[in-house]
Amino acid sequence: MSGGAPTQLALDLRHRTALGAGDFLVASSNRDAVGWLDRWPDWQTQGLFIHGPAGCGKSHLVEVWRARSGARSVTAQSLAGVDPHDVLGTACTLAIDDVGRGGDETVLFHLYNMIAEREGSLLMAGERPPADLGFELADLRSRLAALPAVAVTEPDDALLAAVMVKLFADRQLDVAGEVIDYLVVRIERSFDAARRTVARLDERALELGRAITVPLAREILSL
Repeated sequence: MSGGAPTQLALDLRHRTALGAGDFLVASSNRDAVGWLDRWPDWQTQGLFIHGPAGCGKSHLVEVWRARSGARSVTAQSLAGVDPHDVLGTACTLAIDDVGRGGDETVLFHLYNMIAEREGSLLMAGERPPADLGFELADLRSRLAALPAVAVTEPDDALLAAVMVKLFADRQLDVAGEVIDYLVVRIERSFDAARRTVARLDERALELGRAITVPLAREILSL
């Protein structure tokens, strides 16, 4: 990656506007999942399961689909002890994030069946694919096994750089390409880490009255 103008770093990636969900970038790490979302409502399947490591952008994709489909959106943890009819209401589309991190298997099973009865669509997301979640309810395991499962991987250098360029631009910050180069190979490979790093640099630069440079980035990362 060169040290040229930071806006040039994103030119090899498609920049999209999600309906009500902000901007996001499409790259090799999320292209398959985005392709599925683009094909909705012509999935010809009950739904879709997106899986990948924390910070890879799954929740953003869930929000993109929710905004496009008008789906109700919940986390798996919020399903503990609730009535599935209260969760779904009259909706026929539902997005469930953080599947596999708590919640109520029976409620999840009933929601799946309710969506099927309404001939709707279900989008689920979690860190592990359905086969690795270890649900005790056999009927739930079989339902989830029938869903297409698409992986979202950690962002590569190009995507992480483009995301950081956008994060700085959102704060009206013009940061040299050499700073982006320095950060990309040193921070945790996740969008969450990129957001935290940009925020810390912005705050520190304001506090010190300094521009965001490689020495300042080095200082922040050493803390």
